[in-house]
Amino acid sequence: MSDIKKVVLSYSGGLDTSVILKWLKTTYGCEVVTFTADLGQGEELEPARRNAERLGVKDIRIVDVREEFVRDFVFPMFRMNALYEGTYLLGTSIARPLIAKHLVEIAAETGADAIAHGATGKGNDQVRFELSAYALNPDIKVIAPWRDWEFKSRSDLVEFAEKNQIPVPKDKRGEAPFSVDANLLHSSSEGKILEDPNEAPPEHVFQRTIAPEDAPDKATIIEIGFKQGDAVSLDGKALSPATLLAALNDLGRDNGIGRLDLVENRFVGMKNRGIYETPGGTILSVAHRAMESITLDRGAAHLKDELMPRYAELVYNGFWFSPEREMIQAMADKSQEHVEGTVRLKLYKGNVIVEGRASPMSLYSDALVTFEDDKGAYDQADATGFIRLNALRLRTLAMRDRLKGE
Repeated sequence: MSDIKKVVLSYSGGLDTSVILKWLKTTYGCEVVTFTADLGQGEELEPARRNAERLGVKDIRIVDVREEFVRDFVFPMFRMNALYEGTYLLGTSIARPLIAKHLVEIAAETGADAIAHGATGKGNDQVRFELSAYALNPDIKVIAPWRDWEFKSRSDLVEFAEKNQIPVPKDKRGEAPFSVDANLLHSSSEGKILEDPNEAPPEHVFQRTIAPEDAPDKATIIEIGFKQGDAVSLDGKALSPATLLAALNDLGRDNGIGRLDLVENRFVGMKNRGIYETPGGTILSVAHRAMESITLDRGAAHLKDELMPRYAELVYNGFWFSPEREMIQAMADKSQEHVEGTVRLKLYKGNVIVEGRASPMSLYSDALVTFEDDKGAYDQADATGFIRLNALRLRTLAMRDRLKGE
């Protein structure tokens, strides 16, 4: 790393990445380019620009990637109905390959020798950033300060910051009560007061949803339109991917939807307790499955369900740009060709309830399911042979076991 002259840093503008910025300059004597992604985290990004300027950065990149994030990362993942360990909608995981993509692109554009991130050596994000970066540029150099520097605690960072005239907000003095990561899909909180999985999280941890018991007593009815597996409209109004997800976030927030208290298995080997809020994503996930229920063939639907845990694990572990994820994605996208129509939902006190679904591509047949005269659409006598053929191996096993018993 002795030949490092320029580094592109994933920069939030907060204490940690500001210390990293100064540390990079001090350690390598290099120029630093900062990249701040507007992922819909709900924070004012101009302070990041001001902090970077204060630290002498000449090339400051603040990029609005919200539409790209939802269109090219969130929506493809939702076509697969991805849930890690059955519950987690992968809100943090799916943002990392997008950030890495931009870091690598900016490095190529500016002639930088390396990229840098602020992920710790205990978490998943370091893996996600770096696997994505190496997949896009096998020769890229990655600097991960938390694995290299001498700092062991937040007080060490504060001391370094004060020595180097880096402003330290009052709430950063001392240990933070918990850490937060947010984007347009979700927010996650973990650490400190949340580390005991047997202790309920205090209400102030939740930032994107009201408590279900505080939600209105009257249900909210909405209708989501789909085209080729992606949500394209809300209550009949066409919306861009990011605008639609933001609108669903507001609806989910106001109805107490999308809270998750999860103890998950990290890729690096430890268990971790996280508090997740995914209001719009939770609504979208239920709606998409409802849309598939009438438009997707049984074989295709079941195959997707079999592969979904593998896909979710790939996303969680940082293999977004791997060939196996892309192969499963191609299958998922193929399955979505006729997933179109509308889904009507009731939002009520933390619940997302499907009230109706309709599609011009529906495979649901009134003639086949009716208890009335189906006018020959289905001959019930055919079921006799169907059952006997499927029972053949079971009867054979039973006869063998009977003889064995004798």
